[in-house]
Amino acid sequence: MWLWRVKPWGLAPRGLKWKGGLLSPPVLLPLRPVSGCRAPSVTATALVNYWAQLFEERGVPEARESSEYIVAHVLGAKTFQSLLASQRSTSITDLQREQIGELCTQRLQRMPVQYIIGEWDFQGLTLKMAPPVFIPRPETEELVNLVLHEEFQRCQERRGRGTLDHQPHCSPVILDVCCGSGAIALSLLSRLTQSRVVAVDKGEEAVQLTRENAQRLHLENRIQIVHHDITSGVNREQLLPWGPVDFVVSNPPYIFHCDMEQLAPEILRSIFLEVDPRHPELVGNWLQSRPDLALSISATHVDFCGKPRFLHIHKSRSCQ
Repeated sequence: MWLWRVKPWGLAPRGLKWKGGLLSPPVLLPLRPVSGCRAPSVTATALVNYWAQLFEERGVPEARESSEYIVAHVLGAKTFQSLLASQRSTSITDLQREQIGELCTQRLQRMPVQYIIGEWDFQGLTLKMAPPVFIPRPETEELVNLVLHEEFQRCQERRGRGTLDHQPHCSPVILDVCCGSGAIALSLLSRLTQSRVVAVDKGEEAVQLTRENAQRLHLENRIQIVHHDITSGVNREQLLPWGPVDFVVSNPPYIFHCDMEQLAPEILRSIFLEVDPRHPELVGNWLQSRPDLALSISATHVDFCGKPRFLHIHKSRSCQ
């Protein structure tokens, strides 16, 4: 019988929390002869089908998609569908089979696909992903779109008032709190070509990952990355050289109700905030109880599932 034995990968890497651990018994895959003779030919499509079925049997979410992404990654493509029909039906090499087996074994341990392949696309940008930095959610792309729409309207209004000083583009300064992988900050930099961003995160891994992604995208000259815990106060010395901030964007770990009273935002103009669908009412009530902040929710936007996901918060101009 033709068998390929995939050995367990041991414990999950430090910093990640997913169900799994050691796989027992080992996975048996009809790929390589135990006797050491040459293995039968196996196509990429056959491997996708095999691992998708095994993922499904083991209760791995998005079984088919996980299998396709991993196989495509090993074959040098972003998606399985982007491979030519001839590539999907041609036998793959022994090394490729081994690599696919190792990566799929990690998926059986519930490691996210984004960590397994080491990258993910966000707003058309390919970003490096690494644990323990959070993986950006698809809904967060809508947060970026809201900021872009607001900035476009802002530029149109300034042009109408003749206050752009004949500059071809607006040049906002954006503060990204809890930047993580840099997904939001770098997406805005790539779309707003005259913008500058200050990206802040308390995690050293997040700061390093944002820096790497900025360099990969050649955007490092317009971003200041600050390693700082924003809850301990604003690091004015690092922020002042960038001048007044036009937008504050944030996709932090969601704040629980018991932590609301500890928030003390210092904001200019606009905040775009991604929240749990249960939070808009809580945030609205809290802002009403703190008139000294002069902050109010001007709009609540839903995500593509119809859930209230994004808040647009303004500060009264009289208090700027």
